[in-house]
Amino acid sequence: MAKTVLVTGGTGTLGTLVTPLLRAAGVCVRVLSRTARAGADGIEYVAGDLRTGAGIAEAVADADTVLHLAGTQKGDGAKTQTLVDAIDAAGVFPHLVYISVVGAERVPVESALDRQTMAYMASKREAELVVENSGLPWTILRATQFHDLLFTMVSALGKMPVVPVFDFRFQPIETAEVARRLVELTLGEPAGLVEEIGGPRVYTMKELERSYLRAVGKRRPVITIKAPGKASRVYAAGGNLTPEHAVGERTWEEFLAAKLATA
Repeated sequence: MAKTVLVTGGTGTLGTLVTPLLRAAGVCVRVLSRTARAGADGIEYVAGDLRTGAGIAEAVADADTVLHLAGTQKGDGAKTQTLVDAIDAAGVFPHLVYISVVGAERVPVESALDRQTMAYMASKREAELVVENSGLPWTILRATQFHDLLFTMVSALGKMPVVPVFDFRFQPIETAEVARRLVELTLGEPAGLVEEIGGPRVYTMKELERSYLRAVGKRRPVITIKAPGKASRVYAAGGNLTPEHAVGERTWEEFLAAKLATA
């Protein structure tokens, strides 16, 4: 019988790229969705909510692999624990694959201020630890920031008359490249913490913003400010970067041109 892969976050930006690749590989794809929906394109949808645990038992039943992509700004540790608890209760022993972020273990989120500015990093690290301590065979891939997410950021900031940016740097990577790597790991054997994956170039936040403004024909003053807190200082020093693993091929400039051409 074909392997069954449960994908959490399968309807998101990354998930919608992963699921067709899994189908093309011949596996049975089951997607956890917060709302009920009919199956389509060979994909089964199971309604469930990782915040409450509702429907998760049905989602994990008979799954050979769980690809955990669902994530938010905070609370991922608790949601991942809900997922692991449901797996334990179901008596299944799937390969658990998790997508995390570069720097999750390096950026110290300790104070209340840190949690305001870097809650996402803390959330990812908390989820990593749940996966590592789950007792399940596991794989974790850390990736740098997706082009799509940074585009959302710079386009929102670009609406302001004066654009404030932090003294951060980013190493954006194409979402589809991360999706392909995740599918390789999902179809493979459990590998623990694998090599990180990052984009081909590092940019300051100001460079990303200015390139967007130029591309859309806007003129705005862009002012760099220092983000407060210990976590932000580590982030600004490159805690979120992995230049030694700059394996991504599509640059920010190439992504931006293609994105705006179809807008």
